[in-house]
Amino acid sequence: MLTQVAEGVLVHESEFLQSNSIVVLGRAGVLLIDPGITALEMGDLASDLRGLGRPVVAGFSTHPHWDHVLWHASFGVAPRYGTARCAASIRDVLANADWKERVAGALPPEYAKDIPMDLLGFITGLPTDVTQIPWDGPTVRIIEHQAHAAGHAALLIEERGVLVAGDMLSDILMPFLDLAAANPIEDYLDALRRLEGVAGGVDVVIPGHGSVSGADQLRVRIDQDRAYVEALRDGGDSGDPRVGPAAPLEWVPDAHRWQVQQLAHTREKS
Repeated sequence: MLTQVAEGVLVHESEFLQSNSIVVLGRAGVLLIDPGITALEMGDLASDLRGLGRPVVAGFSTHPHWDHVLWHASFGVAPRYGTARCAASIRDVLANADWKERVAGALPPEYAKDIPMDLLGFITGLPTDVTQIPWDGPTVRIIEHQAHAAGHAALLIEERGVLVAGDMLSDILMPFLDLAAANPIEDYLDALRRLEGVAGGVDVVIPGHGSVSGADQLRVRIDQDRAYVEALRDGGDSGDPRVGPAAPLEWVPDAHRWQVQQLAHTREKS
């Protein structure tokens, strides 16, 4: 079911990790951001769009992880955009003959058989000098950074006061760093500064996973994510409730400990 969160901006929340698919209404159709997760959910989303009388005229993937590069035949053959780095990253995955097996290994077992993979990852990379999504609708500004994944992008729908954060600013997940990057902590802190730089014009923030929030929570989430990452850097305890005894998701504290261990190993090698 689509829920309107701002004028001309609607969200569908998946059962899997509260994954958010975003619909932005344009003149001739809609921009569809990070659609997912199961075939049934995407089919229902396509049905809702038909009910609105709005075809999909463009898609966008905020980053190249499997749950953000999905698609469904019912959405049609609209161009699916991402940053150049995002497109290159998923293209490298698809270049492997056994890519489906590799991706399948990362899928949540309880959803794996319901996740369509035939149209996964067909992303057109936008040139690095393109700062807006090319489509006939509200201006959607691309804020590229390297936190969480190569070529990650947040999207600012300026006319609607909406920030689509991708896999950042979640109320249920702590920051997941791109541990393959040369400087994952600095990359993440830089991304938070970029998001903070546009926060003054934001009324609604939509994370990739978790609850949609208003401007009051945007500052809270930026500060919370920064405190978590700085604690990783400094070896302290951020006191982040998302990784504590009352964590919203029971597996996240273990993921946090694993992330701490991986960063420690990296420091030992350097």
